[in-house]
Amino acid sequence: MKTTLFRANTRGHKNHGWLDTHHTFSFANYYDPERIHFGALRVVNDDIVIGGEGFGTHPHDNMEIISIPLYGDLEHRDSMGNGSVIRAGEVQVMSAGTGITHSEFNAHPDKDLNFFQIWVIPNKENVKPRYDQQRFDFIENTDQLMQIVSPNPDDDGLWIHQDAWFHIGTFSKDHSMEYALKKQGDGVFAMVIEGEWSVGGIDLFRRDGLGVWDTDTVTITAKSDNARILLIEIPMYRL
Repeated sequence: MKTTLFRANTRGHKNHGWLDTHHTFSFANYYDPERIHFGALRVVNDDIVIGGEGFGTHPHDNMEIISIPLYGDLEHRDSMGNGSVIRAGEVQVMSAGTGITHSEFNAHPDKDLNFFQIWVIPNKENVKPRYDQQRFDFIENTDQLMQIVSPNPDDDGLWIHQDAWFHIGTFSKDHSMEYALKKQGDGVFAMVIEGEWSVGGIDLFRRDGLGVWDTDTVTITAKSDNARILLIEIPMYRL
């Protein structure tokens, strides 16, 4: 098993006043040639947006974009005619494909919004843009991993144009399980949302990340109560 560690305090960081953002991988003005991507996983941004502020209309193409609010409400509008609010416990996916424009704002005037925005390089380019969102109960449903994204429209959760699987779990202290990779040659990126964890024998803390590959299974163990983790299984061949 091989690993690469991304401690929370080594991420790229910029506080714009209205936006306090951390970048696990190179993004915007943050560039580290050793942190461009993990396989087909290109962006993991941890954004805090103050009340009433947000990202104005901007374009994307040929990228799978997954947004996961951690607290607060994310208001979304796009050129496909979608307008919605995504709340903590919900997940949003967009296939940018041939091109879309969208905006993202904090839906509350006086409360902060914190959300992950994750970009995955697709396995098909120039597809018709699409949008979806779904509510899950990973906040209340403890001691199991819940699949929230997969490559299969008929499988549990949302789907994207890539052989990638996203799982979130909220575990009690000392609860342990093995994650079995679905495809040989894939890697797993673990992001600690809350609490303390051991992943593949490595101790991780809040907002630490760990990439794991050259293995068929990864053992995860919660080291604190109400510990929450995001696991992303991803192809390792891109870039």
